[in-house]
Amino acid sequence: MINYDSILELVNLANDAGKKISEICLADQAKTLGKTEDEVYATMEKSFDVMMESAKWGAAPGRVSTSGLTGGEGYSMTQYAGTGKSIMGGFMSRAVATALCVSNTNAAMGRIVATPTAGSCGILPGCLIPMYLDKKAEKRDIVMSIFTAAAFGMVIAKNACIAGAQGGCQAECGSASGMAAAALVELMGGTPQQCADALGVAIVNQMGLVCDPVAGLVEIPCIKRNASGVAIACSSADMILSGIDLKIPVDECIDAMREVGDSMSSDLKETANGGLASTPTGKLLREKVFGKQ
Repeated sequence: MINYDSILELVNLANDAGKKISEICLADQAKTLGKTEDEVYATMEKSFDVMMESAKWGAAPGRVSTSGLTGGEGYSMTQYAGTGKSIMGGFMSRAVATALCVSNTNAAMGRIVATPTAGSCGILPGCLIPMYLDKKAEKRDIVMSIFTAAAFGMVIAKNACIAGAQGGCQAECGSASGMAAAALVELMGGTPQQCADALGVAIVNQMGLVCDPVAGLVEIPCIKRNASGVAIACSSADMILSGIDLKIPVDECIDAMREVGDSMSSDLKETANGGLASTPTGKLLREKVFGKQ
């Protein structure tokens, strides 16, 4: 069984076996759960199907959050992506739109897959669904890549954290971006080490990101951070695939993220007492939802 103590452990296991990280993770999970690999794969495929359903649901007009603070971001971006005018281009504009749609579904109390959290639920689907719809990768390969993302997520959860309340948004959107970047690299034929390095680049680029939800709700700025998380994941994957070095080993990046989270003020860790939540407008929005405190 795999201990998930470090990313290096996973890379070495994959290299020694001549397999992808997703393959060794699938085999390990099947053994741990006492199921066949086909059964475990089917469960993950169902999760990907839910991601696609949530993206489609969130793309419809009129999807408003229960608080009334947000709604329609995914619809607006989907419509804009279809015009062909996006500065980012077709794939990236659709990826961002997908991330917003899934995040809108979450805010509207729809069905999503926490990857690794509800607050960061749009990033992995935002990266993977367009890969599937654009036929850049086969569905089985995409589902398998989620095992790589999951394996890396387990290491992060063990050695740092994935909760904004513990480590700030770097722990949620940062981890999700890294997991998505690793999945993308595997889909593009990258090595286990390149998957690991892509994770590291994404973490580096969101180090120190605070968790400051307005009114304490996973809406503002969380939904928009899912969109930027997709951009960071894609750029991180491309940088590593281009041959750019990570420089700082990924396990050290994870340790640094933990240290930054530990030193972060509690006001900046999902308490809604700092950052955007404590701005004059942020306070007014809180009053709009909950009344004067």
